[in-house]
Amino acid sequence: MDRRRSLVWLPALVLLLTVAQLAVATFVPGIERFADKAFGARLAAYPVMMLLVPALWWLVVRRRRPDADPPHVAFALIMLGFLVDTTGNSLDLYDSITWWDDSNHFVNWFFLLGGLGLVTARELRPAWAQVLLITGLGCLLALGWEIGEWYTFIRHGTELDTAYEDTLGDMTLGTCGAFLAALVVLRVSRGSSRG
Repeated sequence: MDRRRSLVWLPALVLLLTVAQLAVATFVPGIERFADKAFGARLAAYPVMMLLVPALWWLVVRRRRPDADPPHVAFALIMLGFLVDTTGNSLDLYDSITWWDDSNHFVNWFFLLGGLGLVTARELRPAWAQVLLITGLGCLLALGWEIGEWYTFIRHGTELDTAYEDTLGDMTLGTCGAFLAALVVLRVSRGSSRG
């Protein structure tokens, strides 16, 4: 079996670990660290967001090129940020480590845009367009995420006083993570075109 095809377990494992933790957070009563963090909504939304790109890939790419190998590593990278976020809540890292939330915005956007870049922009030329597309997409997704956080947690919550600074910082960190992902995708693209 081809090595790339044998990696189908990787995104499946990330999805399973994420959904299992979300189910515990949603259905097991009395766990304080999960209170008021919208885990029921996350249980519905995270799997949909995690499976969106693989589903689109199957609908678009598989239809045009039936012999194309699915990019399982890219799919796992896209999903990994959701697992990191959920695990951070499960281990109470958001409340026990002051820098955890900030590092997540950088690292999770690196994972997300690394995966998206490998799926969508790997063959895009010139190089500056590839970097601009991945970084710009990361910035737009960071904005969308922050709007979702505001609507879900902040607008009627206790964090309203500090939300502006936190939002700007989170968007900046997400965009920087996306930029680093763009540089890594560019490097991977150049390496594979030489080989």
